[in-house]
Amino acid sequence: MADPKGFMTTPREVAQRRPVAERVHDWKEVYPESPGKAVLPIITKQAGRCMDCGIPFCHQGCPLGNLIPEWNDLVWRDDWRGATDRLHATNNFPEFTGRLCPAPCETACVVGINRDPVTIKNVEVAIIDRAWNDRRVTAVTPEWHTGKTVAVIGSGPAGLAAAQQLTRAGHTVVVYERADAIGGLLRYGIPEFKMEKSVVDRRLRQMRLEGTVFKTGRAIGSDGDLSGEDLLERFDAVVLAIGSTVARDLPVPGRELNGIHQAMEFLPQ
Repeated sequence: MADPKGFMTTPREVAQRRPVAERVHDWKEVYPESPGKAVLPIITKQAGRCMDCGIPFCHQGCPLGNLIPEWNDLVWRDDWRGATDRLHATNNFPEFTGRLCPAPCETACVVGINRDPVTIKNVEVAIIDRAWNDRRVTAVTPEWHTGKTVAVIGSGPAGLAAAQQLTRAGHTVVVYERADAIGGLLRYGIPEFKMEKSVVDRRLRQMRLEGTVFKTGRAIGSDGDLSGEDLLERFDAVVLAIGSTVARDLPVPGRELNGIHQAMEFLPQ
């Protein structure tokens, strides 16, 4: 357990954002420099608010099953390397989730029953941003290669996570993306003020060093550059991570009015 009385003695505190008068003039992230750096002055005490529950409901709240009490305790003890290792044990891209996730883990936090919950999302992004800044996030190359080849169709978060795991397992992985840049929704669906594209590019550089190959502008299908049959002939396995390309409409009064657009019609512009 981190600080046994931390949840009682330390109030919840979150990162300070840049002034609105400053933010309206650009599309940069709302935190000064980065959310991870913004919370560093307060994050050790905030991690100490974790109760290290016997049954940590934050695990159930987290879709990834992150080892939240473990890395909270390590941050409290100033073991940032250990915290990074435990965070990466369940999460390929914590710099993405630490910025974008709606944090259901905090809703599940037991401290939140009668106090403000632990700032789990802030702790997560502080761990990974510090790891990047300290150059502790490096390419992880496999000890041996299997000789197997895998095609991953789509370069959104699912495709990238699959590609990274498969490459590290020793397979030769090629990621196909129909757009002109890698990232899928991370690049074309997330506004810059939520996550700057440099965060995505940084992770892609690491994946290239690990051996993952990326090919852009390649549509897959009967009308594309390659068919499914082509891929099955060239690769031992194919991973489909294309996401949904059909918008879910909302049949409500006013939907027919001008200026009402589907998200993916608007966000990439």
